[in-house]
Amino acid sequence: MPDGGYLAVAAVAAVVTFAGTFGVRALAPRVGLVDRPGGRRVHLRPTPLGGGAAMLLGVVVAMAVAGLLPGLGRVTAGSSEPLGVCLGAAVIFGVGLIDDFREMSAPAKVAGEVLAASVLVVTGVTLFQLKVPFAGFVVLSPQMIPLLTALWVIVITNAVNLIDGLDGLAAGVVGIAAAALCVYGLRLIHDGSLPADNLGPLLAAVTVGVCVGFLPHNVHPAKVFMGDSGALLLGLLMAAATMVVGGRTSEVVSGQTYFFFAPLFIPLFILGVPIADMVFAIVRRTARRQGFHTPDKDHVHHRLLRLGHGHRRTVVILWAWTAVLSGFVLTPLFVPAGNAVIPFGAAVLGLLLYTFFHPGLHRGGDPDEVEATTGVGQGDPGAGPLHGDETGAAEPTAVLETVPPGPRAPGSGGPRATPQDPWA
Repeated sequence: MPDGGYLAVAAVAAVVTFAGTFGVRALAPRVGLVDRPGGRRVHLRPTPLGGGAAMLLGVVVAMAVAGLLPGLGRVTAGSSEPLGVCLGAAVIFGVGLIDDFREMSAPAKVAGEVLAASVLVVTGVTLFQLKVPFAGFVVLSPQMIPLLTALWVIVITNAVNLIDGLDGLAAGVVGIAAAALCVYGLRLIHDGSLPADNLGPLLAAVTVGVCVGFLPHNVHPAKVFMGDSGALLLGLLMAAATMVVGGRTSEVVSGQTYFFFAPLFIPLFILGVPIADMVFAIVRRTARRQGFHTPDKDHVHHRLLRLGHGHRRTVVILWAWTAVLSGFVLTPLFVPAGNAVIPFGAAVLGLLLYTFFHPGLHRGGDPDEVEATTGVGQGDPGAGPLHGDETGAAEPTAVLETVPPGPRAPGSGGPRATPQDPWA
């Protein structure tokens, strides 16, 4: 059964990424790839970077295994797209790795993202057509395809990079969104709206595996950060997967009114948390007459921390919102009365989340106590669309072993405090 092949590939990606991350944790301090506290960072101890290397290894091995599986051979055989994704992933990983060692300027990073997008275009990993609401399908011209592909890669990679602000946040959000996209794509293949050799569900399955394999190392308190090399890599994978699913659908699932707008809006829902955060950041910085890359501490995860939610609770809330938005997309595929169920179900789930995670149920204490526990207020922890970095408070007791001087400027880690509850 084809679905079993996708699960196998996801499992391979998870195992390889999980095992490879141990090597990254051991090697990163030796080469000076360490993110040190201070400045706009809110983590309180030096933490190894470079988790993206293990992710890239997981992607390459999983794609190679997919080519050997009988059920997935039709997806990879005779196509340049799998190789294009791997090459594009290598390019964007290199861009992020350079930024991890020495922060790049915003134009330089965008240029690297355009280069990765160009690799996708050359190897055929692009949109073919778009369904425009009330206008039907629009077949893209050869002149528009490279432009829209580059724009989409820039948007998604920077959205993921921006949300990479707390331990486990980016990996969890992208993993949930990729799982939803995989199920969505497989359903469309089953219904005949996508060809059976569409690469999108396979890319989504690989992305799920990579995120699952990395999360055990990255949940709070993180033992390693994915860095820009990992965040940009996840963004490229999601950009490629959403393009080959949303940009190649031949028809819309019948019987669901709001799916008239699909698949154009599908990525906007499943990646709603990072995309919304990026849009608000751009609007906020424009209103302040600041550059888009100017860091601040007004991202959605910073706001939740200031409301009194602890580090882990904030991450769980954003994971849950991603799951709700993904459910909004998936339910009409399996529930006949989706038009009536989805808006009601989404509203109910949103209300439940707001009720059980309302800050009134868990006060973070006075500002000084919140600062000591979460790190908010120590420098400027914000990350612009082109400058994301993971943050995480240190464990209450141990300090990371001595590491050689890294490429980032050392700074004061600030006070420490024992969380008031397990979710702080």
